[in-house]
Amino acid sequence: MPLPTYQELSRRTDAPAGSSWHLFPTNAERGMANFAGPHQIRRAADCVRRGAAFNLDHALDAFDPPMSKARGVPRHHITAKHAQARDDSLDNFHLQATTQIDGLRHRRASGHGFYNGVPDEAITTGSPALGVQLWAEEPLAGRGLVIDIDGLLRDRGTPLDHTEGPALTTDLLDDALRAQGSSVEPGDLVLVHTGWARWFLDADPELRAATREQRRATGFAQRRDFAAWCWDHRIALMATDTFAVEVLPVAPDSHFHDSAPEDAGMMHQELIAKLGLPLGELWNLTALAADSRQHATWDCLLTVKPLNLVGGVGSPANATALR
Repeated sequence: MPLPTYQELSRRTDAPAGSSWHLFPTNAERGMANFAGPHQIRRAADCVRRGAAFNLDHALDAFDPPMSKARGVPRHHITAKHAQARDDSLDNFHLQATTQIDGLRHRRASGHGFYNGVPDEAITTGSPALGVQLWAEEPLAGRGLVIDIDGLLRDRGTPLDHTEGPALTTDLLDDALRAQGSSVEPGDLVLVHTGWARWFLDADPELRAATREQRRATGFAQRRDFAAWCWDHRIALMATDTFAVEVLPVAPDSHFHDSAPEDAGMMHQELIAKLGLPLGELWNLTALAADSRQHATWDCLLTVKPLNLVGGVGSPANATALR
């Protein structure tokens, strides 16, 4: 039986409206990651032609201090048991302070609970329910598709002004795809390049501090058509080089003020807790996007291997693109 459209999901009465709860018969707790299966991996292998490899992770301490005030920068220690050996450890290691993937424990749906109705009491340290180990034991892999919004708007002569934290629309996704001659296929791992992370890291300390203090970041407007775009295209991952995928501060006309009152109308609850969509944030897409434009090649074989941490809420992405 084909899966419902997002419009049909929005009319559900047997589960939260707008949710994909209980629609995946196997590996249910992997959520939309299920869209990238063996067929998609075999298909993605055809993208490897030149033998080029791209790291999509920023350094663990790249964002110092992190955009989120609740997170810190890891401190690296090297120790020696004797003169011929070295070990090391990290202190203050926040798993979502740099390039990351949000697991399905990261947000619950207000009034409903965590994805698939997993109860709050199951979301504890060491318990497996919805943990990132589900994406480590069976890594996210398939066709990565770059969508270069930054390049599109530069070509138009209207580059993004990241100091203002502009809100992006699904029209920009579709326009960029048309300009690239690309299309989304079911199971794709979508990589949206806006240039925000590179802009932030290159900014002077005063501008970075002001951006962090205002919690201002380019991202997608909190609208149902964005959730519909992700679900109806059957993507397995939405990753961007922005702080939160969605625009911050939340757009005044957010469609989710009522359903996400604790988050002032943020869209994370809709995407993570309801749809089960893996979200990638602060990805390092600069080199991959430049290579895409140089070679007019927008797809790649993408692997995402979170930490195998049972019950992890999120993780460094450990993402690699191959061409």
